[in-house]
Amino acid sequence: MKKTSSCLLLVLLLNGCALEDRQARHARQHAFIDYHPLAENSGQLRLAVKDNIDMKGYVTTAGSEYFARNNPPATRDAPCLAIARERNVHIVGKTNMTEFAVTVSGENTHFGTPRNRFDGRNEVIPGGSSSGSAVAVKTGMADVAFGTDTAGSIRVPAACCGVYGLKTTFGLVSTKGVFPISPKYLDTVGPLARDIPHLVKGMDLLQRGFAGRYARAVAAKPSATRIKIGRLYLDGTDPAIDKAIDETLAAKRFKVVTLPASFKQQWEQAQKDGKVVAAADAWLSDREYGNKKGVGFLTKAVFALGEVQYYTSYTAALKRRAAWQRTLRQVFKQVDFIAVPTLQGLPPKFPFWGSSVVFELRVFGMQNTVGVNYAGNPALAVPIPLPAQKKLVPVTSLQLVGRPLGEAELLNAGRLIESKS
Repeated sequence: MKKTSSCLLLVLLLNGCALEDRQARHARQHAFIDYHPLAENSGQLRLAVKDNIDMKGYVTTAGSEYFARNNPPATRDAPCLAIARERNVHIVGKTNMTEFAVTVSGENTHFGTPRNRFDGRNEVIPGGSSSGSAVAVKTGMADVAFGTDTAGSIRVPAACCGVYGLKTTFGLVSTKGVFPISPKYLDTVGPLARDIPHLVKGMDLLQRGFAGRYARAVAAKPSATRIKIGRLYLDGTDPAIDKAIDETLAAKRFKVVTLPASFKQQWEQAQKDGKVVAAADAWLSDREYGNKKGVGFLTKAVFALGEVQYYTSYTAALKRRAAWQRTLRQVFKQVDFIAVPTLQGLPPKFPFWGSSVVFELRVFGMQNTVGVNYAGNPALAVPIPLPAQKKLVPVTSLQLVGRPLGEAELLNAGRLIESKS
């Protein structure tokens, strides 16, 4: 009898270990590339780091099989991790991403695509390129995640997964030690989280003194009635998303004014120019990997597009950048923020056969994000409820665009939207 009981106990223990191993593998293969969990009730902040950010002792894969096989471990941390290290924040791992951060659906054929459970069926895209970071905070595997945003790579996954994502002002957070796409014009580092308080904690790990700045922003404008928002309507937007945004802003009692058609035209041009700069700079920064074995077809296709854009449209796009920045400065003399959908539609399902160039271009066309990178301004993706109309997901995403260095004010506005009152 004792022998039977001992055998049964051993079987249960082995099954338990096997279950833990499967869970760990699942996390590593999907949300994470390297995963070191900490008990959720430990009281210690759990930080996930996108795997295009150098972390000492770990290979920076940038989501690539080629880098995973050929790169040595990083010899030092990227500077954006300095505050987290000083405060002994527990880094739970390096999050998965699209290869080289240049595609937008969130698919990764080498490490596995992070599963977005937002629709309850693991069918909708997680968004890219910070797909693993968004899934990590949505599923509770991290309290805060760092991502990078060149053309929407924090805000789009945040929108697809129903979390908060902050694209910071260009140049505010060091991108040294971050795999480059457009380091001179577009690349930024920022946090993702499930709520505004954790997003504030994330920013306080990226900018010294941010918590104090945020507290002052809350004190300066404690209610939505003191905040003026310029509402931008764009052609092709799902009417249910526009309705959700308008109802949310009205319910919170923001002062809302409609921005004119002339600004919409300038926004649309900035979107086009930002896409040109993003694609061309990806080719300029990383073209040496275009013919490497282990680099995926979609990544090579982006590089090929970038080469064409560089020789045909890049110079003209950069010449228009200063005018777009002046336009935004004028708008922000009239309003505190610009409100626009993060995505023009709900996150789509992956095709049965997986992603393709056509599908990636379709998702890229849904983003209302790259014009913000083109200017350098900060922007916040905020999940808001959708009307109950049998939608695939229960929320959509409102993007608030702010003045340069206006991150604290943006998060205060996000706090007011998040509040139950």
